[in-house]
Amino acid sequence: MNNTEIKSILENASSVAVIGVSSKPDRASHQVAAYLIEQTHFDVYLINPTVTAEILGQPVYKSLADLPVVPDIIDVFRKGEDMPAVFATEFPAIADSASGKTWWMQLGIENQDVAKLAMDAGMKVVMDRCIKVDYQNLIPEGK
Repeated sequence: MNNTEIKSILENASSVAVIGVSSKPDRASHQVAAYLIEQTHFDVYLINPTVTAEILGQPVYKSLADLPVVPDIIDVFRKGEDMPAVFATEFPAIADSASGKTWWMQLGIENQDVAKLAMDAGMKVVMDRCIKVDYQNLIPEGK
């Protein structure tokens, strides 16, 4: 996916779910979630089935099924080999409205099988890219 397509996804989305967010401030998922909450126009939903407390002052949901909305971007911080299980667990909650949404695998994460499943459902797929870096580089300040 090229920068023009990524920019369009970021500009047209209003909500992001961060799956696999960590409560540890030194983790990339925590830092990216903090950036998305503090520096972007997105409504951000945090997902981690093992966390019971808030992270970054936000509630943490167990899964996509628990969210009050179907987010425009599902940003996943899980290893590539874990991606099929994450997709199998989370996708049913959004299946009816997946078309046009984006399944985003963070920097260093790729899984062609999951990409095909998501695309077959009408989703856009981003792999091996950091949503924070792309937002900083592609979205004009003050958007």
